[in-house]
Amino acid sequence: MAQEKLDGLVRVARIGKPHGIKGDVTVQIFTDSPETRFVPGAVLTVDHGGTEPPLAGRLTVHNARWNKHILLLSFEEISDRNQAEQYRNCQLYAEPEDLEDDDDAWYAEDLADFTVKLDSVEGETIGTISDLIPGEAQDLLEVTRTNGTTSLVPFVVEIVPEIDVDQQLVILTPPAGLLELGQD
Repeated sequence: MAQEKLDGLVRVARIGKPHGIKGDVTVQIFTDSPETRFVPGAVLTVDHGGTEPPLAGRLTVHNARWNKHILLLSFEEISDRNQAEQYRNCQLYAEPEDLEDDDDAWYAEDLADFTVKLDSVEGETIGTISDLIPGEAQDLLEVTRTNGTTSLVPFVVEIVPEIDVDQQLVILTPPAGLLELGQD
């Protein structure tokens, strides 16, 4: 799993390819609230992934707009396509949002490596949480199974009725066959 936290910050996006000649970039979103994360003036910390750092360690959002289903960002520090290309695949981080009002909100790093059991605390251990994949309709939990396979589980209360943070435990009550989907 990719690093989800950086010095107390949370990953909100990954920069993709440049779009146009004025320095706009496509981004892969890792936040549930792009409308508040990518407003003009928002400052994002850049993780270069151990490569030679580009021009800036922080980028200030100049503009955000949607092109079909792809979010395009422009930054005050990037003025042309060549500069934008230097930031390709860089991760963008921001301060965590205040989640006190949302008891059901989770970050991937909150659940990473939690043990997954079937039906109850005493149930069969089937694996560990390896990722939380944000989705438009619903999020998915990626479970690395004890048999080495991976299963994607809809992160909804009917299937994930209990999360015990103290015991680092997730209880699943999946419908028959869900964990075997996509398995050969």
